[in-house]
Amino acid sequence: MEGQIKKAVNNIFKINLAVKRTEKVIVLTDEFNKETRKIGKLVREAGKNHTTNIKYIKYRPTGCHGVEPPEEIWTEAFGDNICSKLKQKKLLKPLLLKKISEEKLKEVEGIVKAHKKEAVDVVIALSFYSTSHTRFRDILNRICGTRYASMPLFDGLMLTGAMGVDWQKMLGRTMTIANMVNKYDDMEIKTPNGTFISLSKKGRQAYLDTGVITKRGAFSNLPAGEVFFAPLEGSATGRLVVEWAPTRKLKKPITLHIEKGMVKAVEGKEEYVDYLERKLSEQKENRNIAELGIGTNDKATRPDNILESEKILGTIHIALGDNSSFGGKVRTSFHQDFVFFKPTVTLISRNGARSVLLKDGKLSVSSQ
Repeated sequence: MEGQIKKAVNNIFKINLAVKRTEKVIVLTDEFNKETRKIGKLVREAGKNHTTNIKYIKYRPTGCHGVEPPEEIWTEAFGDNICSKLKQKKLLKPLLLKKISEEKLKEVEGIVKAHKKEAVDVVIALSFYSTSHTRFRDILNRICGTRYASMPLFDGLMLTGAMGVDWQKMLGRTMTIANMVNKYDDMEIKTPNGTFISLSKKGRQAYLDTGVITKRGAFSNLPAGEVFFAPLEGSATGRLVVEWAPTRKLKKPITLHIEKGMVKAVEGKEEYVDYLERKLSEQKENRNIAELGIGTNDKATRPDNILESEKILGTIHIALGDNSSFGGKVRTSFHQDFVFFKPTVTLISRNGARSVLLKDGKLSVSSQ
C-alpha cells in the first residue's frame, strides 16, 4: 500500500504534469482538514525529487467551490508586477469578486500578457474548495501557459484507487466519447430514479479532462476522467432527482425542477435542501444549469466524493452555477456538481437523428 501511494504521488510530477527540474511549482492548499494538510505536504516532499523550485502555500478556506483565491495567492502565482498593476488600476478587487466587466477583463488580460513570463509554471491546487471554475485558473492556463492540476476534496483513498488508472487507455476512451458528443447539437438524459432532462450544446465544444497535463496551458482534475461542456444557457428543461450530495448519500432524494436553463424549485425533505436553497437565493446565476459531464475513469468507484464520483465510467454529472471558464456565459462564485447513476444518454443531431451514447450506464460506442 505504501509503495502504491508513493508511486501515485510521484506520478503526479512524472506522468500527469511531466515537471522539469528548472520549473517553478506551487502547491496550493486551504488546509481545510488534517487530510488536506497531510496530502499537501506529501505532495510537496515528493515534488522535491522532480524540481528545485517548489513552494507550499496555504490560505484560509473560501467556503464554496468556484470562489476566487485570495489576493496573496494571486501574487504567488502571477508575481508582484502583475498584481501591483491590477491593484493600481483598481481591477483586482472586482476580479476577485467575479464582478468585472468584459471590457475590464480584457484590460486585465493585457496586463497579464505583458508579464506572463513571471507566472508560475505549474499549479497543484489541493484546496478543499475547488478553484477549477475561477478566473485565477483560467487566466493562468490561457494566457500564462501554466499547467494546472485541480484536486478539490482529494483524499488518500484516491491514491490507491482512481489515481491508479491506465492514463493512456483512459485518454483514448475519453477522446472517443468527446468526438462523438461533438457531432451532435442536443442531448436527452434519463435515469432509473426519475431524472429526465433535455438540453442543447449547439455552438458549444465538449472538452476532455484526462489527467494528462503535459502541454503548455493544460488543465485537468486529478483524479481525472470526463468529457464535459457548458449547455446553451436557457436550453435545459426537466427534473433532476438528486440522491448524492458532494460527500454523502442523502437520507431522502431531492428534486430540482428545471425550466429554461434554471432551477425553478427545489423539492424534498432533507437538510441539504436548506443549504441548496440558500445558495440558489444568493444570486440568480447560481441557478444556471452550468455543465454536463460524462465519466470515463474505470478505476473510479466511490460515490461519496464528488471529485471521484463524477469521473466514474458510465455516470453523468450536472452542475449548477458558473460556466464562464469552459465556454459558457455565466459568471458567479458558485459551482456545484451532482452525479447521476445508470443514465441513458441520447444524442440528437440538427436533423433529428438520434444516437444512444449510454444505455443504463453502459457505453454504446466502441472505446478503449
